[in-house]
Amino acid sequence: MASELLQNVRLIDAVAGSDRPCDLWLHDGQVAAVSDAGSAAEPGELPDNTERRDCTGLVLGPGLVDLYSQSGEPGYESRETLTSLCAAATAGGFTRLTLLPTTQPAIDNPASIDWVRSALTSRNASHPFPSMPQVYLWAAFTQGATGQQLSELTELAATPIVGFADGRPLTNPLLLRRLLEYAQALNKPLALWCCDPAIQSSGVMRDGVDAIRVGLPGTPAIAETAPLAALLETLADLSIAVPVHVMRVSTARGVEQIAQAKAAGLPITASTSWMHLLLSTQSLSSYHPSLRLEPPLGTPADRAALVHAIETGVLDAIAIDHTPYTYEEKTVPFAEAPPGAIGLELALPLLWHGLVEPQHCSALALWRALSSNPARCMGQTLTVIRPETARANAPQPPAELTLFDPNSHWVPEPQHLQSLSHNTPWLHHPIQGRVLKTWQPKTC
Repeated sequence: MASELLQNVRLIDAVAGSDRPCDLWLHDGQVAAVSDAGSAAEPGELPDNTERRDCTGLVLGPGLVDLYSQSGEPGYESRETLTSLCAAATAGGFTRLTLLPTTQPAIDNPASIDWVRSALTSRNASHPFPSMPQVYLWAAFTQGATGQQLSELTELAATPIVGFADGRPLTNPLLLRRLLEYAQALNKPLALWCCDPAIQSSGVMRDGVDAIRVGLPGTPAIAETAPLAALLETLADLSIAVPVHVMRVSTARGVEQIAQAKAAGLPITASTSWMHLLLSTQSLSSYHPSLRLEPPLGTPADRAALVHAIETGVLDAIAIDHTPYTYEEKTVPFAEAPPGAIGLELALPLLWHGLVEPQHCSALALWRALSSNPARCMGQTLTVIRPETARANAPQPPAELTLFDPNSHWVPEPQHLQSLSHNTPWLHHPIQGRVLKTWQPKTC
């Protein structure tokens, strides 16, 4: 049985709310003991085969959970396969990965869910991963994820999905209301992206002085805040407790609306994408096509509001929203590029270096927004790592952990990335921080 002793590691327990150095003993895939740094068992008190590792300067926390990302398979295997996507997630420290239904065909019926799950099982059996992430699915709440007609929600709710999401805007107010009404009996969260394509029009970046400076058509903030206001008013009018998750919040005003809705007791959680916490419209002077995102990068004021909302908990989670495209698809003028970027392998080191080290956000708040909070938004839980439970005789749950070196330097070259696509502005640029290992329960 495997036995590992991580000595003097910085343990960030996002569930228990602690951040401290400790010694942690892992035995047979479980956390067997946690003690103060330097006070672990003497030689002879642990199994002879125990591997002792000096983890000074390393960070250990609950496995990262991605709330929503996109797979190329089925339909766009040249962008990403399920195999490469899982490998990228593991390399980035993610032990749970949740996929949007934006495939071809869309995941909008039980047969498509069975296909994805069978494909994952067969791939893992034929090419076992060292640490296979647990993969979950959002099912499309409209047929084909087109926003036109509701899917067979009751049938889908009986399958092992985490909830319902189209990954695209739902622009029909009456259909939105019907969806919220039907969802009352399904006991599944709904993930909604508030965006009005009519207001967005041909805009490819956030409206403002930077859009004028770089000469790109702008998208006003109300393309997000107007449909968000409509959603919140609908929830308040229905007075129901459907768990609703607001995806891709990108504006300072959107943060204010979420805060007000939570204060009023509406049953909502919310997330932003990781790149919106690091970059703003000021980054677009390069016209790099991998900075073409939906929603577009916000203004510096938007970015500051999003970072503060993660620190304070107004925004619950950080989503990776990994969106792969081939080299040919992205190597076009900025305004013509399909929106999206990869991020599973890059998010943790770049967020740590960009937010934690300059003290814009605490390490605990960042890790919580990348692990326990995304799980909570989907109705899941993560293991609490506590000394008193680790020392108890009761059986412990399997370890689900990520070990991170914030000081490691590397360059994301195509041959170093697990993802098949390389659409990221950080390609060929040095990055500080890298995931060293994940511990994953033996489930799929």
